[in-house]
Amino acid sequence: MRGAPTVCPRCGTGNAPGAKFCVECGSSLATSCPECGHVTAPGQNFCADCGAALSPRSASTAQVAPGDPSSPGDARAGPPPAPVLRRRDTAELRTVSVLFVDIVGYTALSERLDPEDVRDLLGHYFDAARRIVDRYGGTIEKFIGDAVMAVWGTPVAREDDVERAVRAALEIVDAVAALRHEVDAPTLEARAGVVTGQAALLVKPEEGVVVGDRVNTAARVQAAAEPGTVLVDDITRQVTATAIAYEDAGRHELKGKAEPVHLWRAVEVVASGRLGDREGLNARFVGRDADLRLAKEMFHAGMSRRSVRLVAVSGPAGVGKSRLRGEFLEYLTALPEGVLWHPGRCLPYGDGIAYWALAEMVRYRLGLPEDAPSEEAEAKLAAGVERWVEDPAERTFISLRLGVLLGVADAGPSREELFAGWRLFFERLSEHAPVVMAFEDVHWADDGLLDFVEYLLDWSAQQRIFIVTFARPELSERRSGWLAGHPGATAMHLDPLGEKAMEDLLDSVAT
Repeated sequence: MRGAPTVCPRCGTGNAPGAKFCVECGSSLATSCPECGHVTAPGQNFCADCGAALSPRSASTAQVAPGDPSSPGDARAGPPPAPVLRRRDTAELRTVSVLFVDIVGYTALSERLDPEDVRDLLGHYFDAARRIVDRYGGTIEKFIGDAVMAVWGTPVAREDDVERAVRAALEIVDAVAALRHEVDAPTLEARAGVVTGQAALLVKPEEGVVVGDRVNTAARVQAAAEPGTVLVDDITRQVTATAIAYEDAGRHELKGKAEPVHLWRAVEVVASGRLGDREGLNARFVGRDADLRLAKEMFHAGMSRRSVRLVAVSGPAGVGKSRLRGEFLEYLTALPEGVLWHPGRCLPYGDGIAYWALAEMVRYRLGLPEDAPSEEAEAKLAAGVERWVEDPAERTFISLRLGVLLGVADAGPSREELFAGWRLFFERLSEHAPVVMAFEDVHWADDGLLDFVEYLLDWSAQQRIFIVTFARPELSERRSGWLAGHPGATAMHLDPLGEKAMEDLLDSVAT
């Protein structure tokens, strides 16, 4: 049986049964209840499925049961009740990082290029932006003309969301510059702004709209950036100062802001060796003396016996793993014989992250920036291998395999050969001084990296190499039995500080 024609409530035109839009004026002919999603008819005041009010008018004139004190016909009725409006969503405050990126001079560029070229340009640009934002765990909120808005901190919040946003901004700006060779636009550049703070979001998963002052400010910060640069606000800089190098961009008058805003120019991602630096309040080291003493004893036991040792530190986020790492590094730095320290952090996002922490250690030893061009990487690799490895044949063997690790050589050798080359490099380093390899955030480590750590323990047993890993407890859930029973490995679990230790910690900061 065919349904009755649907009459448009706006123009009165009859439409075919089941039509969703009016053929005369284009108005919507089908709506749904914001509470339960049930299909409703245009002009309907209440949902037939759950009874929810579908408009402010229907909410304010809702019928009540006879005899209710608020009923208009009841002698005891008081003044009419105030209208009750149902909110379509529940607003939630969330700390987020908002990224705005746009193409500089897009209007003039679109006038000069053919429409097909403009379409291709925007397609490449949007694809690159979407790919980079996804890689760093962000969410594309919208494309506005040639602008891209992305958010970190919703629907999932991570402790390094702010750093992810700045890294993504730097990569998108670089990606746009790389498009110059694909289109006839030698001056093509982008600019970006990143702002961090509280914003309101609508928790409906199909919308996920973030609103508030932070969103508007991010757009203004982006507009203040020079072509090819990324500007951030002061909160963003403070949170990411150990991972991103910044230049002071001064105070800027931003539209809609009563006071000038202090902005910073993101220059580059810096080596993780700075993670040992501590800024701000210098709280006293309390409650972890036994843990630090165990790490020291394990280090000296391994070096005196010339055998590789590993201490696997685990504990929940914020329990004090980084502070223990910093104290241990300070102790090693003060040793008269010296050590060769190698920091490396495992990343939960990005391309080529399987052995990222190990590559960071090699770059740290070679003095090689993360974003160094291939020519510089090849030169510093050759100089570093020549300095630390005496045998010419071993230099050739090691150089090729380190080149694969650093991305400056094609992946030719098998995994076993790569492991052998990387291991040999650290063994040769240990002939000059004790080698310490500190792996951060091992709960994010790829299985291949964990395999290499075990390989190092097995095959470099007679070397002066000390490995310390820092991870959250979930590593044991993902890789149960990792290092269990290995004679060279010691597990160290950090529990939360006791009440007395917390009091001493707070007193050391407050006094």
